[in-house]
Amino acid sequence: MRRLVNRVRPYEWGSRTAIPRLLGEPSDGRPQAELWLGAHPGAPSEVVTEDGRRTLGDLIAADPKEALGESAVTRFGERLPFLLKVLAVEAPLSLQAHPGEARARAGFALEEAGGIPVDAPERNYRDPHHKPELVLALEPFEALCGFRPPDSARAELAGFTSPLARALRADLAGPDENTALRTAMTRLLTLPHQDRPRAVGALVDEFARRAAAGDGPGPHAATVVELADRYPGDPGAIAALLLNRITLRPGEALFLPAGNVHAYLRGLAVEVMAGSDNVLRAGLTAKHVDPAELLAAVEFAVLPIPYSRPRADLGRSVYEPGVADFALSVVEPGAAPTRIPGDAPRIVLVLDGAARLETDRGQGIVLERGESVFVAAADGAVTVGGGARVVVASTGTGPAAARP
Repeated sequence: MRRLVNRVRPYEWGSRTAIPRLLGEPSDGRPQAELWLGAHPGAPSEVVTEDGRRTLGDLIAADPKEALGESAVTRFGERLPFLLKVLAVEAPLSLQAHPGEARARAGFALEEAGGIPVDAPERNYRDPHHKPELVLALEPFEALCGFRPPDSARAELAGFTSPLARALRADLAGPDENTALRTAMTRLLTLPHQDRPRAVGALVDEFARRAAAGDGPGPHAATVVELADRYPGDPGAIAALLLNRITLRPGEALFLPAGNVHAYLRGLAVEVMAGSDNVLRAGLTAKHVDPAELLAAVEFAVLPIPYSRPRADLGRSVYEPGVADFALSVVEPGAAPTRIPGDAPRIVLVLDGAARLETDRGQGIVLERGESVFVAAADGAVTVGGGARVVVASTGTGPAAARP
């Protein structure tokens, strides 16, 4: 086991207090949005060794089979296949989706061949990997996620007279749900830039007037107005009408496969994902947007909200969404010492309290709130005790993606 020193990403939508509170550090007054725990080169964790610090990626590269295990090396190559994050969302994130395996490989190869630096702002694909993800709420967590039935969105536009409202009503009235959603989303995301302020503003004004008059706007109206206030003229605010608006209670989780359009709105959560930083954005951000690429990657279908239900396993709740890259376990305060199986890489993070970890090798360590360790595959099973709330990221049980 190796203690980790993790990096914080200071995106503008982040909370100024949540991550410092977890880490037991004073706030510096700036947004702190994501705490990254993993080996992704975008913000790699460091491990504390007898000779000082080194990146987790360097530790893995020095002996991949010891760090990852032979099975993980066979399935994923000599890299950590997952990334664990703490998300502290104070303002809405961008409207986005993530690519599947084939699109990520092809997009990365194309941008590499074009000579686009991997850290260039206009880059879509920063690595050749897919990025399914699972988000677990630590407090009420609000999000837009996946498409709802087009009739539901169309009903919220009833009586509106602005040109964009009328066009969207017609799009959403199509006989095929998937085509109706594709047509409406495409209309929004490809509005000519010179027309956006007027077209989007007129529709947002109708929502605002209806709300002010007490005419009972639908459940998405407040979200549309809030997003439009933050991003004036951005059609992504209107696209919220097409998506499910949900609030996760603490302990509830969502699994977001490739092609699921989503945006996180506010709250604190743990997120585990394939070890990738590929994000296709279409709006609600000052970062690079590529509506055409997002539209090509999105699955236009009305599907159930993708809640991920845990299974109980000897004192822990295990979220396994069926992908090979990751799984997430939670040990709650008051649980008896809990054994986490070995032969795979794991990252352990303490959310509350203090935990004692002991490995099959006889190594023990005490972790306080906000502290974390990397547990190598060669360490074997690890027992977690001490009455703390702990999350453990590890590899999953599904079939592995083809290696790029």
